[in-house]
Amino acid sequence: MERLKHILSIFCLNIFICVLFSGVVYADFKIVIMQDQKGAGAKFRPLLNYFSQNGINVSFVAAKNYPHAAKLFSQGAADGMFSGSGIAGCFIIKKMADPVVRPVNNEGWSTYWAVVLAPEGAPRFTQSADYFNNKRVIFCSLASSGEFFYQSIIKKAKIDTVILKASSHGAAIDALARGSADIAIVKNRVWEKIKTRYRDIVRVGEDPGENPNGTLIVSKKTDQKNIDKISSILLGLKNDDSNQAMLVKEKLHIKGYIKTGMDDFKFTIALLKKAGVDQQFNFAF
Repeated sequence: MERLKHILSIFCLNIFICVLFSGVVYADFKIVIMQDQKGAGAKFRPLLNYFSQNGINVSFVAAKNYPHAAKLFSQGAADGMFSGSGIAGCFIIKKMADPVVRPVNNEGWSTYWAVVLAPEGAPRFTQSADYFNNKRVIFCSLASSGEFFYQSIIKKAKIDTVILKASSHGAAIDALARGSADIAIVKNRVWEKIKTRYRDIVRVGEDPGENPNGTLIVSKKTDQKNIDKISSILLGLKNDDSNQAMLVKEKLHIKGYIKTGMDDFKFTIALLKKAGVDQQFNFAF
């Protein structure tokens, strides 16, 4: 009798797990969420519900890092990822994914670029590696407006630089303000939003081109019908005033999405290639 109870309990547990995760197993479209992106799941959860409401089952799949995400794409275990232009560009160069759409911020912008910051009185940025010589430079890892921009400038130059990695663009600016760094390379949108807090810091230079922000890239192995459906739903979000649509726009702080293609990534791809990114790049310098 006890053995029968044990077997039945295991059977019921298996049924429960199958029901609980059925949305993941049978999802039409799987979106990668990085494990270290705190709050990403909650941020995009209304969008998953919006997809479901519009007839397509979408789920999250967790990746521990970008090489793992690339592996999920190559295995067909993931279909898409909302990403900054640097990582999106890497996946494009590696011929793993294509850009589809990107969000338009509530302020009306959908692109960004790098700005170089330094204490007031510092010389203008020369677009040369020598500018960073004997300096402490802080930026975000694997960001077009951070590490990729820096690497595209220094290339193989022999300079003596202390590299500091920041957890966010805001943290990089804070470190510069405290005197923990001599130069910060950050996203212009972040700087413009908070620059009034830092009266002793000035912009000494910037990147001459623009990068698409928060693009949805899709795996080359994903069914085109699902890509078309996902794209259609996202492009229709702007003019949808339903409760669920409004919740999505509120959570993501966006007006909607616009079409995004390879032409939008021309500058980004050139930047990444100058930085040394190729098909063998494994998301680390």
